[in-house]
Amino acid sequence: MDEKTLLYTKSHEWVEPGGEVRMVGISGHAQQMLGDIVFVEMPEAGTVVSAGDEILTIESPKAAASVYAPVSGEIIEVNENLESAPETINSSPTGDGWIVKIKPSAFESERGTLLDWEAYQKVMEEE
Repeated sequence: MDEKTLLYTKSHEWVEPGGEVRMVGISGHAQQMLGDIVFVEMPEAGTVVSAGDEILTIESPKAAASVYAPVSGEIIEVNENLESAPETINSSPTGDGWIVKIKPSAFESERGTLLDWEAYQKVMEEE
């Protein structure tokens, strides 16, 4: 997936900009900051979340980090491959390393809180 077409949060999550069900993951920048990802505590499919809710924890030898829902909705699917191969997030954070799929419930009203690629680049420069 082209990272320049995704929408981002200031806390480094991404979400697909279109579709009835949208993939969610962490940015390439976030996975680089974490280092080698060794464990992902996955949520349950069917969980209803609000934008900004913690949806899971990712662990690396450096740190543990929370991942937050970029949009409100229902988690329709989790990437079960990450349970046995969490390092997939490092090798393909915007591809095979997606984390969950969410069916958004309020995307149009939440769209203004998300950043396009250029705005996200500015957030990273400020860190």
